This record gives sequence, C-alpha cells and structure tokens, in this order.
Amino acid sequence: MSRVVVPKRARNEGMTEQLVYRNLQRLGYFDDDSVLVEPKKSEKPQIQKLLASATKRSKGRGAGYPDYIIRGVQQEDVAIVIECKADTAKHVSANLNQFADYAVDGARLYADYLSKELDVLYIGVSGQNDKELKVSHFVKLRGEQEHKEVLKDCGLQGFPSYLEQLRNHRFRVDYSALLDYVGGLNKQLHGKRIPEKQRAILFSGILLALEDHTFRSTYKHHEDSASLMDTLITRVSRILDAASPNSDEKFSGLRDEFASIQRSPALIRDGYFKELVQEIEQNVYSFVKNNEYHDIISRCYVEFLRYANDDGSLGIVLTPTHITQLFCEISGLNKNSVVLDNCCGTAGFLVAAMGKMTQLAHGDKAKIEAIKKSQLIGVEYQPHIYNLAVSNMIIHGDGKSNILHDDCFKATSRVKSFKPTVALLNPPFNDGSGIDELEFIENALECLEPNGIAIAIVPMSCAMYSKGAGLELKSRLLRHHSLEASMSLPNQLFNDKGANTCALVFRAHVPHDERKMTWFGYWRDDGFVKSKRRREDSADRWSSIREKWISSFVNQTVETGFSLKQAVGPGDEWLCEAYLETDYSKITRADFERDVKRYALYNLMLEINGGCGDIDEDG
Repeated sequence: MSRVVVPKRARNEGMTEQLVYRNLQRLGYFDDDSVLVEPKKSEKPQIQKLLASATKRSKGRGAGYPDYIIRGVQQEDVAIVIECKADTAKHVSANLNQFADYAVDGARLYADYLSKELDVLYIGVSGQNDKELKVSHFVKLRGEQEHKEVLKDCGLQGFPSYLEQLRNHRFRVDYSALLDYVGGLNKQLHGKRIPEKQRAILFSGILLALEDHTFRSTYKHHEDSASLMDTLITRVSRILDAASPNSDEKFSGLRDEFASIQRSPALIRDGYFKELVQEIEQNVYSFVKNNEYHDIISRCYVEFLRYANDDGSLGIVLTPTHITQLFCEISGLNKNSVVLDNCCGTAGFLVAAMGKMTQLAHGDKAKIEAIKKSQLIGVEYQPHIYNLAVSNMIIHGDGKSNILHDDCFKATSRVKSFKPTVALLNPPFNDGSGIDELEFIENALECLEPNGIAIAIVPMSCAMYSKGAGLELKSRLLRHHSLEASMSLPNQLFNDKGANTCALVFRAHVPHDERKMTWFGYWRDDGFVKSKRRREDSADRWSSIREKWISSFVNQTVETGFSLKQAVGPGDEWLCEAYLETDYSKITRADFERDVKRYALYNLMLEINGGCGDIDEDG
C-alpha cells in the first residue's frame, strides 16, 4: 500500500507581513494620527540617509529597508523597525549575523545604522499565524554599543509601550552619565576647597540662572569669570523676586548663600567659573529640561555630601525617585489634591507630586498654574536645606513656592490654612533632636483634612514599639487616625544608610477600629541592585514590580508570601513579617544554604559582640 505524502503549506513572508499589519491595526496604530507606520521605506530624509548603505547582503547594492518603520510625529529622535520572516526556524541565528535570512538579525542590522543618530527599538517577527508567532524586542540607543533585549515573552505592543521602553532606557543611560559627571564635579570642587554645602548652592544657583533666557544666551560672551559671577547673582535675584514678590525676608538667606559664592577666589581664578557654567549647561541643564520633574538637585546634593561628615548624623537621606513616584500613585492624589511634606528636605516628594498632578491636569494651563501656586506645601527647618528646596521647586517650574522655613511642630496653623489632603514624607532618622519619626507622622496627620492620606517612610523599629514612649506614640496615632496599610521596603533603599524601613499609610482623623483589617505588603525586592555606589534597575525589573505593587495595594489582594490582611492595635507589630506565611513551594536549595550561612554568621556576631548581632539581608 503506497503512502500518501501531503505537501507542507508553503511559507510566505508576505503572510507574516500581513499578520503584523493586522496586529498593528488591532493595537490602534492606524487610528492614531500622531503615529506613522511606513512599510518598506520611510519618507523621513534622515532615515533614508541612515539606511542608504544598509544592505543585508555583503555584495548587495543600494539601500536596504525593514518591513515596517514606525515613528511618532512628535518624537523626532526615535524609530521602531520590524523585520519579518515566514519560518520560525529563521527567527534568530546563533551569532546574530545572518542579516538576510533571519528576522532578528536583519532588524539588528537596520538598528545599527539608525542608532548613529536615533534611539531605536527593533523587532524580529516570524511565523504564519498568531498561534506560532514569535516576537523579539531589542533596544539600541544612539551612541551606545549595547543591544538590550526588552519585553521578553511578549507579543507586539502598542506605540506608547514602545515609547516608554525607549524613554526609560535613554533616561537610564543619560542619568548614569549625569551622575558620573556630578561625581567628577564634586571631586573638582573638593580639590578647590569649596565647602560641601556651598557646592550644592553653587550648583543650584547656576541651574537657576540658566532658567533665564538672557543669561543662557549671553554668558559665553563675558570676558572673565568675575563679571559672569556678578551677572549670575543679579539674574538669580530677579528669578527669586519673580517667584515671590515683596518677600525679601523669605529669600534673604538664599540670597546671602548665593552672594557668598562671589567671595570664592578658587571659582573666578583662570576662567574656571565660566567653564563650569558651560559644563553644567551641557551636562545637567539639558537633562533637567528633557526629564521634567525628575529631582536631580536632591540627588546631586547627596553626591556633594560624599566628603562631608555632618549631615549624615542628621539623618538626611535621599528618597529614591522611583519611591517618591510610587507613593504619588498609591496615595490616590489627583489634580485637585493639596500635597504636604512637613519635613521636605530638598523637596523630592513635592517635585514628584508636581509631576504627577501636572500630568493629571492634561494640559489645562490654568489648573497647572494653580497646582504650582497653591497645591504643594513644604516645611524645612535647616537653612541650607531650605534654600536648596526652594531652588529645586523653582527650577521645576514652581513659580510661587510654598516652602516654609520653619519648625513643622510650630507651623501647624500655617500649614492647616492650605487645607492639605495628602502628606508624603520621609522624616529624619536618628537626628539627635529627641523627636521620634512617628511624631513627624502625627504632625502631618494633624495638618491634613479629614480622610486625608499620609504615607511615610520610617525605620522598621518604629513599627515594632511595644512599650514605653514608643507604645504611647502608636496608641496616640490610632486614637485619632487609622492605619490603612504597612509595606516592608527593600534593604539598602538608601544605599549606604543601614536602617531597614517600612512605609506606613494612615487615614487622617478617622480613629482606628481594631476589628478592621490593615493590609500588609512584603515589598522587599524592587529589582534594584547596588552598582557604582548607587542602586540601579539594571535588569529592567522595576516596571513590572511597580505594577504588581500598585495593583496589590489598590485591590488589597492577599497572596501567600507577599501580602495579607491582619487586625492590629498599638501593641502589635505593624510589619508584614510578623504575620506572613511562607510559600514553601518557592524555597530553593540556594535559599536554604543562604539562610543557614546567615544564621551561623548571626551567632558568630553574637559571640563576638557580646550578645548583639546585626546583619542585613545581603549578608
């Protein structure tokens, strides 16, 4: 009996291109006038030029083009390219150099040419139907050598998702370069014997002056640094006058700080100051303008303190940007919220809140002006920190800064007059004043309108008080306000600062009902790892972790090993760890070995330290 051979259906690359087209259509690419999808060839001269010699064959002639080029009308510096192959076996080669025959390889070639001037997200697609479709995404940034795979195990995505990937990767590269520059600048200024606090004021003063168009367009024409310094002080004074007219007393300290810079021979000698202004414009000002509402002043202040000893003892730490932005999300703030930070430091939380509320205003200019004029309230006691906070807010567009130079415990009535509805704070840790971190939370809650939400970062020890003054503080808080949630935060959140922390969420002026369940989250892994003295999201994990954290918080989900609900009173621990069940199915041999080693090390430290052992989770 003869065997009937049924021929396999011929694979057609055109079918894959049509499949991609239908997916793009489903994702809304052709309904959005701000997005251009160009098959085979782009109308943009810059792209034509860059691809003019991008043939996929070693002896080919003329330009090569991907199957699809996607670009945004408003995004001149980015491009998305898609290369299709019919057979999934031709998706990607072992060495990524078979440009004519493999989807990812071909897309990679085009990205190499385009990334000479553009940030590129390139996509290899193979298969003949949705079920077998393979999709791989990579990012190649302008001027960078690295090809970074992103969106693993994902199908084709919408244009906003791709744009976010490109922006996030560009930000990470530019931010790392910026911090490297600031680190070098700090060493320079240290070598010139400029005091740490004066470095930060100098830095913020130059950024403030660069906000003035006249100064920015004329400073290079000054013949010497001394005259340029005079001009800078004049321009900064005008900016302060515009920010708060008739408030000489409010900004007198800041003016004095800037004026003191004039008396530094090391800055004006040999034209150094002029060079410094130009460097900061190129390396910092452009970053600030391209990354609006990112708190670079605070980050640089921490860098400038690297050689100082005093402020560390005052408990001053920088709240990481991804945490300030996260708190803005989970606080539920909207465009009408009034946000308070009663120990605002350099104003990181307020800058993040300004950015979020401005985004929620959707371009309403009157509302955005109102947000900046009267909906952001800060209190800072230390003069030099206050000056930096004011500078920070003005640089980020807050023309009527409501930063009060005061003791928050004495400014309660003034703060209440603004009727704040949300408080975001990171009170000073162990600052030697004898004021407990929970007292700052109590003060913020007192200032809030009824049902307002306060979110604060505190050492875990505050959530564990079970006797004495600490227990009384917890009792007082719950007599007047309710504990809505507690989230244990990552170790080394503040880099070299050793305190393990948690975030406490309170509802103002609603007494705590001990029968009501409080939500607890185990937010110990944010995907960031320590690198070059700072924590970075090097593996691109934060985006997905952030979404899980927000979703679990908003929906109050319960998940073994991650979150739970528990009724608590003042004498209980306000930490997830106290009630968390272990998901034993996720424990690996490596976990077991690590914890045995930790336990052994802990016992050794007990013996060495005479009964006091302390190790963090990183061993």
